Amino acid sequence: MTDRTKTNGARWGAVVWGVGVLAFLAALPPAASGRLPDRLATHWGSGSPDGSMPLWAAALLPALVWAVLALSIAFAGRRGGSPSGAWVGASLLSGGVFLAGAQASIVRANLDRTDWKDAASVGAGVAVTAVVAVAAGVLGWLAGRRAALPTAASPLSVGDVMDIPAGEHRVWLSRASNPWLHITAAVTGLVAAAAAAAAAGGLIAVQWALITPFAVASLVVLAFSSVQARVTEAGLEVSFGPLGWPARRWAAGDIVAARAENRTPGQVGGWGYRLSGLGTTIMLRSGECLVIRPRKGPEFAVSVDDAERGAALLNALSAKQQTGA
Repeated sequence: MTDRTKTNGARWGAVVWGVGVLAFLAALPPAASGRLPDRLATHWGSGSPDGSMPLWAAALLPALVWAVLALSIAFAGRRGGSPSGAWVGASLLSGGVFLAGAQASIVRANLDRTDWKDAASVGAGVAVTAVVAVAAGVLGWLAGRRAALPTAASPLSVGDVMDIPAGEHRVWLSRASNPWLHITAAVTGLVAAAAAAAAAGGLIAVQWALITPFAVASLVVLAFSSVQARVTEAGLEVSFGPLGWPARRWAAGDIVAARAENRTPGQVGGWGYRLSGLGTTIMLRSGECLVIRPRKGPEFAVSVDDAERGAALLNALSAKQQTGA
């Protein structure tokens, strides 16, 4: 996939996340209105509530805060360029998690109370929410930093083997992603998060039969929604997901030959991690693939851009190790 397609996938994932958090913040208090007082405790001092809002305001204000925050982050991210992806992801994830957790804690504290002054404490809920929000922000930061890849500047030499001048070291990086898989991961993750937040807010009992499969599906789909191929003097590394795990590695000396080849999902049996008569293929989009022929085992292919350059560098490094140069 091109950088444009990869960026579009990330943007759609951010849109789904932003809209999902907005809907949750606005819908949670009205959904529990039958078990809430007319005014909700929304501020605590010295362990007891000392401020309140009508139910409609308790639903609207956090949603407006999130809308302003998300739009501000999106605007700043567009002006900041690709390096801003790390802090944009961290801000959106941590901010959304914190506001959603705080809203769930407030609703739970007011649940089944006749007067907002009798609301329970939110200390424990807010503390847990803060820890989870920090963890989500760290994951967003790591994913954003990993997605910001440098682009190759030097033109490819003619032929299947790259000419590497003596004393120079070359590195090749390429990445592909599937925006539909990013959206699927975001939607399934939101379902799991909404069910967990509703349980934390006391609206429903903890539904592990709902939370667990959607959470697992979200993590698995996210892990295989993108792939990165890297060629260094050590050989080829193909890593999956925004955090680069799991990964497969081949030493340069263990690769007989590498080439660029166009493949389609129909040729390899579908999308994703495919086993076929062509060997193993990581198919995230139709088109150019980097294909290697290891000394042991079947061929391995991964759908990434600029595969011809990566193959040429691999062939040069493989020949260098085989000749001991």
